[in-house]
Amino acid sequence: MATNTTWRDEDNWWRDNFNSRPYATGRKYEDFRPGYQYGFEAGQHHMGRSWDDVESDLKTGWEKFEGRSTSTWENVKHAVRDAWHRVTGQRDLDTSKMGEASSDRFSPTSRNR
Repeated sequence: MATNTTWRDEDNWWRDNFNSRPYATGRKYEDFRPGYQYGFEAGQHHMGRSWDDVESDLKTGWEKFEGRSTSTWENVKHAVRDAWHRVTGQRDLDTSKMGEASSDRFSPTSRNR
């Protein structure tokens, strides 16, 4: 679960860490920033629900999200899901596709560091 409680803190965290994500290869942070913000806000709003329960609602809501710029759902859904999992503490990410450093963040022992 993310320990940052404000989007500003979370924005800084993602800016420093987004490039370790497999979907970010060859892209810049600004491509994903709206998705991270949307996932962060949605995760706080829907705490206790699973990604599978809310994904279709979030996809629909993405078209109405003020900060989305011109990004399509297909372009940001992985970032939204990533931020969602960070906020909610869910562990159903496919960590096998992430680098060792980023997947370690999801292990129980990494929380105590």
